[in-house]
Amino acid sequence: MKKNEPFSIVFENGSAIVVNKASGLSTTPERHETDCKPLSKMFAQKIYVVHRIDKGTSGLVIFAKTREAHRALCLCFQNHLVEKTYIAVVHGAPSWRETEITLNLLPDGNKKGQTIVDRFRGKKSVTRFKMAARAGNYSAVYAHPLTGRTHQIRSTLAFLKHPVVCDSLYGSEKPVFLSQMKRGWRGDAFNERPIISRTALHAEKLVFLKNPFPDEDFPLAFEAPLPRDMKALLNQMKKINGFSSALELEPQSE
Repeated sequence: MKKNEPFSIVFENGSAIVVNKASGLSTTPERHETDCKPLSKMFAQKIYVVHRIDKGTSGLVIFAKTREAHRALCLCFQNHLVEKTYIAVVHGAPSWRETEITLNLLPDGNKKGQTIVDRFRGKKSVTRFKMAARAGNYSAVYAHPLTGRTHQIRSTLAFLKHPVVCDSLYGSEKPVFLSQMKRGWRGDAFNERPIISRTALHAEKLVFLKNPFPDEDFPLAFEAPLPRDMKALLNQMKKINGFSSALELEPQSE
């Protein structure tokens, strides 16, 4: 995805479009947004929303082109026949290497518009997490949501006391600077640019366990490469701590 391009098409056939969207672009109109054009309105033809990811999250989104394809794709998501993988950079150092968290989540549960844990009114959510890397006060984790609740990954990580970096709703919106991470940094503090200044969450992979498209080869899997800001943050973590990571971190070009 080139700079300033809000999305790129990863896959397209007669039934669906798979898109890699940039952070800051809404999948569908969100509350209180009256002056923006969401991704679902950027196509020349009518498309049907299959699932959503948050405005601040980058990565994969699927849209259907026909009612029949929409039904087939929605059934795959509803019946847990799609494996979803996200990469998040969070505050702190989780004590677990892998964990599965079950919470009853209630969207818009307080005045801030947060999804909150509510034992009685919330709907069941299940999320699996796996540590990928750790450096100083930051950790990179894989998140695998087994359900599709609003803000599920972000609210669950906040509940675990490890909010996603730059998440203004569940943690702190403060951007991350190299000067905060690197000891002995000698740059210009007045002109320093942040490594990342948006929610550090990326929808990386979608793998279908059942083929929704009879005419397509199976298995069916899609992947969105890390955007530049998240790749830069992870590479700085790697340089600082020299960790061995499961993430495929590539050297940054100058």
